[in-house]
Amino acid sequence: MPAKRGTTRFRPSLWASVIAAPAFIALLGLGTWQVQRLEWKHDLIANREAAFGLPPAALPVDDKRLAGFNYRRVSIAGRFLHDSEFYLVPRVFDGRIGLHVVTPFERSAGPIVLVDRGWVPESARAPSTRVDGQVAGTVTVDGVARTTSPHNSFTPDNDAAANQWFWIDIPAMARHAGIVLQPVFVEAGAGPSPSDLPVGGRTRVELRNNHLGYAVTWYALAAALAVIYALYHRRRQRGGRTPGGP
Repeated sequence: MPAKRGTTRFRPSLWASVIAAPAFIALLGLGTWQVQRLEWKHDLIANREAAFGLPPAALPVDDKRLAGFNYRRVSIAGRFLHDSEFYLVPRVFDGRIGLHVVTPFERSAGPIVLVDRGWVPESARAPSTRVDGQVAGTVTVDGVARTTSPHNSFTPDNDAAANQWFWIDIPAMARHAGIVLQPVFVEAGAGPSPSDLPVGGRTRVELRNNHLGYAVTWYALAAALAVIYALYHRRRQRGGRTPGGP
């Protein structure tokens, strides 16, 4: 009568463990980081939508009252200082690459504030090519207040000398124009016609939120690595070799 086989114990090999363990921990860490990013993005979207959903208000004159005005719909009255335009590049509209015209706005009662007037094609960079859009006199601008301009380590540096700006840097723009600016800017609303230049109404309240998918991907890769690790050692043991042996 044949002898009974002893129970095979799981004995991880040294080098497989040295490689797999850090990778497994890293994958779990990336998945957890994406879960945290998901919660952060949910809060960010909720705050934007809440601010945008409030009734329009006059933009405060006092800087201390600007807290809570990010993405708040506002109205300002005054005149554009067209001689001090800034150009925010590159910006896309309807599949065409162009730029945004950012103009200082001297308020009738209050400090000067930047207004992102909207998109123009590269061919209309020069003010002389869009004379109709260079409105004069006192006007009222309805738009959305912004207290931050998104940028990160991958955003190119602004080139003040060439008037090429990749993000709105209010202190740098103030120095370049030789004026004092309020630490906020307004993204102008859409004009009466989509063909008018600049094309306003470019504010984006919605945000892409793919973090749940990323988290699932990282966790799935961690699970796949664990399965591969277990199958690898199972095959070694079935082949009669001692894990980690010669």
